[in-house]
Amino acid sequence: MTAIYRGMDRAALDAAYDNTAAVADSQAYRARWWETSAGIRAEPRSRLDLRYGTRPRAILDYFPSGAAKAPLFVFIHGGYWQRNEKERFAFVASGPRAHGIDVAVPGYTLAPDARLQEIVSEIRQALTFLADHARDLGFDRNAIFVGGWSAGGHLTAAVSDHPAVRGGIPISGIFDLEPIALGVLNEKLALDADEVAAFSPLNRFADRTPPLHLFAGGAELPELQRQSETYAEAARARGLPVRLTVLRGHHHFSILDELIDPHGAITRTLVDLIATAPELSCFKK
Repeated sequence: MTAIYRGMDRAALDAAYDNTAAVADSQAYRARWWETSAGIRAEPRSRLDLRYGTRPRAILDYFPSGAAKAPLFVFIHGGYWQRNEKERFAFVASGPRAHGIDVAVPGYTLAPDARLQEIVSEIRQALTFLADHARDLGFDRNAIFVGGWSAGGHLTAAVSDHPAVRGGIPISGIFDLEPIALGVLNEKLALDADEVAAFSPLNRFADRTPPLHLFAGGAELPELQRQSETYAEAARARGLPVRLTVLRGHHHFSILDELIDPHGAITRTLVDLIATAPELSCFKK
């Protein structure tokens, strides 16, 4: 056996990022998410499949809270950039909407049909579309916050310098693509060295970095925890407004319970992030 990354051989590295295998009931979570999301998508006020780009998956769903001039939380789904769909993740609207926060969930083209650069560009395009259509959708254009889970956590950090973004919440994210490029996950991504360097948030801290509050589960795979810890440490060393909270007892799937719950740790942090943003003091917790 030959070590290829941090003392791990190929099999160990693949296992180190296999969240589904690491959580025995991961499929039960996915089924529950789908069921809850179907109910939210069926609500009369939900606005589905709004097109922001030209490719088939370049559409987004919008879930209003009912509040006038609400802040907006844009949630980017995970799946290692090659799995899942926006329809499964409408459930994340439950917690934020209880506080008068609208929620948008963009889809995006998956690998291998898109390279990572194209995926990042699509998320940027979705943010621009939302900012341009704030009046039509009924939210505050100056109060766009972005978050995402797993690969969506990576994409959150990657687009956090978009001019419309006021803050972000990466959840169980990937911030260093080097180990991804060395394992089975790269069979569809086909990342090369230049892409690893260009699209690893750990390597590319923007001059404009809004407040980011990272979350990781204390029961997650060690590599997932290390990814968030390393990114947060590097950001703080640069004096950037980045924090990390490790939620004890939560694994890669259960951590999103803290966003479903209106009183969950991630929902509370989102509310606080909005409430403390400059020029948004009118937002009520």
